Formats: sequence, C-alpha cells, structure tokens
Amino acid sequence: LFAEAGVQTNGNKRNRVLKIGHGGTLDSAATGVLVVGIGKGTKMLGTMLAGSKKYIAIGMLGKATDTLDATGKVTEEKPYDQVTKGDLENVLQKFTGDIMQVPPLYSALKKDGERLSTLMKRGEAVEAKPARPVRVYSLSLQQFQPPLFTLDVECGGGFYVRSLVNDIGKELSTCATVQELTRTKQGPFTLEEHALQEDKWTIDEIARSLEHCTALLLGEPARKKLKTQHPGETAGSCE
Repeated sequence: LFAEAGVQTNGNKRNRVLKIGHGGTLDSAATGVLVVGIGKGTKMLGTMLAGSKKYIAIGMLGKATDTLDATGKVTEEKPYDQVTKGDLENVLQKFTGDIMQVPPLYSALKKDGERLSTLMKRGEAVEAKPARPVRVYSLSLQQFQPPLFTLDVECGGGFYVRSLVNDIGKELSTCATVQELTRTKQGPFTLEEHALQEDKWTIDEIARSLEHCTALLLGEPARKKLKTQHPGETAGSCE
C-alpha cells in the first residue's frame, strides 16, 4: 500500500504515515459508493470525482420527519391515497435539469465551523440554508407500490436526495421521506464494478482493488471534468 501510494518509507516503520481521505460524505443511514483516496490519491479526488453521482432511493408517501429520512422523528402525516403513478411521474419532470434546492437542516453543511446536523442534535436553533442551484441529469420512477416508490437519480455535486423526496411529497399535496438510500456511482466509480465488500477488507484485497482502478487514472479525469462538471460543482459533500 505504501508503494502504491507513493510514500517513501526509507526503512523506518515509525515514519510511515499514510494519508487517507474520502471524496464526499454519505448520510449515516445511506449505503453504497464512498471513494477513498490513499497517499497521492487524496490529491486526485477532486478531479476524479468531478462527474455525476447516481442514487437509488426508496421514498415513503404520507410521512415527514425532521431529518427527511427514516432515522428522524415523524413531524407530519398526510393522506396519500389520491397519488397515482402518473402523478408521480409527471412531478419528476419538475425536478429534472437545473433546479433550486434547499439543503436539509440535518446535513454536513457547516455553520461557524460545525456541521448543521451536530448543532441540531445539541438542540440549538438552526436556520435553513438558502436555496441553491443544483443539477439533476436524470430522474426516473423505477417502482410504485404505495406508500413506497423507488427513484433512480443521477445528479451533480451538492445535491440532497432527502430534499428531493421531501419536495416531491409537497408537490403531490402530501408529504414524503426517504426510507433507503444507496449511492451507486460517484464519478467514474460504480458500486457494481469498483466497490470493495467488507468481507474483503484485507491488505491483499485492498492492494488488488487499487490495481483494478489504475485504468481510471490514465487521462480520463481531466476530460471528464471538462465534459461533465457543472459551473460551481465540486466533489464535496452531498447525500
């Protein structure tokens, strides 16, 4: 691993410091792709992850929570029987393309150096951040079994799927919250091709995983950044 990361050890084990970083936070209840940079790779994360992200989200109609997902306290309940599959598909068109979105209060965004989620958990008063521009490349309904519905989302940086589901509920004259969230793609990395399952978290398997990803480093990042990055978009936190 030290050799792959370009770390000079000089035979002194005490001086072996391996820098590790990740390319954007995931919600505590979410699963899926979280890209980790090791050694020199930490400096490449911003460029490598400048493209889009993909998510599979399962939402529930009729309930809203303070966190906008299943981990929070229920704050509102409304009937949803009137919502049809066609209604939901029509509403999704309003949330595709360049849109404005208000980030959730429970998020990794910061105020005075502390995450909003940390302040909320301490019971401190937190004002919602203003709406900001985000990009949704594609948004489709995969399944509809009321009250549950499954969305396939491809978006740019800074986008919150929890806010999307919450806004969809309001647009349908009811409410909705995220029940399950899985990130299936971040930049060129996908859950299917590149994720290292927990039962393979060994030195040998990690080293093999690094070799498998080497092909992604050969000139692709710069081109992807020029083609897919939206103005003001970064690889930073989102869901």
